[in-house]
Amino acid sequence: MTSPNPELEAECIRRILAGEKHLFHDLIRPCERPIYFLLLSLLRNEAEAEDAAQDTAIKVYLNLSNFRGDSQFRTWVLSIARNEGLGRLRKAGTRREDSLDAETDEQTGDYTPAVLTSWREVPSEALERQELGAMLRKAIEGLPGIYRNVVLLRDIEEMDVRETAAALGTTEGAVKVRLHRARALLQKELAPKLEEFAPERTKRKGLFGWFK
Repeated sequence: MTSPNPELEAECIRRILAGEKHLFHDLIRPCERPIYFLLLSLLRNEAEAEDAAQDTAIKVYLNLSNFRGDSQFRTWVLSIARNEGLGRLRKAGTRREDSLDAETDEQTGDYTPAVLTSWREVPSEALERQELGAMLRKAIEGLPGIYRNVVLLRDIEEMDVRETAAALGTTEGAVKVRLHRARALLQKELAPKLEEFAPERTKRKGLFGWFK
């Protein structure tokens, strides 16, 4: 994923506010995928997520003059998307987030998982296989909401801890703990199945040993 360029974004915003409205599409385009993934994670409905993404883009445009550059533009956009998603959940009468011992989220420090560093360490040739891709998507979709959101932003969109925390309205410590728990859940779900995708030579070398 290409890192945002704050200088280019600031110049683009300045030109949009000065009247070059056609540049908004170029400004928002890099944010479209994370916006949709975040909303899909919250709303669990593709059509609703697409509709909410459109409303998010409109709100970003209408409030563009309020962006002061205190955070990354993408972080600001995702906070608007998150508020849009949560607002829709409130209107629908559903709970804001899954209830999952969130009080322990802060007990992290600089904790790094010892067993599973990242489920994305599976060999690229395996990840490219359609069956495994579907398996991974299903496993991620099955995660509780507060874990699914973190995985999508950290492991799929490759956002850093600070940006993820800002986008989700939580702390960096909570992001670290939730990501660790999410990866542990994915490990438990995927470990037995991933062995089926490992070539014999990699099985002999124990490349998947960290999944056991």
